[in-house]
Amino acid sequence: MDLERSIAEIQERNARVEADKAWEMSWTRTLLIAAMIYVTASIFLWNMYAPAYLFQALIPAGGWIFSTLSLPWFKKWWIARRSAHSWNGK
Repeated sequence: MDLERSIAEIQERNARVEADKAWEMSWTRTLLIAAMIYVTASIFLWNMYAPAYLFQALIPAGGWIFSTLSLPWFKKWWIARRSAHSWNGK
C-alpha cells in the first residue's frame, strides 16, 4: 500500500514538472513576457519624451524573443561539450 502511494506521488510530481517545463518552453509565455517588456519600455520611453517611443520599445521586446530562440542551440552545444569532456573531470 505504501509503495503504491509513493509511486502515485512520483507520477504526480513528474506531471507537474512536465507541465512546468512545457510552460517554460511555450510561445504563450514568450509572447506574454515580450508584451509586458514592450508595454514597460513604451511607458518608460514615453515618459522620457523619446521620439518614436512605440517603435523603440520593440528593441528590448525583440531582444527577449531572440534570446529565447537562440538559447536552446547554446544549451545543446553546452551539454554536448560538457559530456564530451566528462571523462577527464572537467
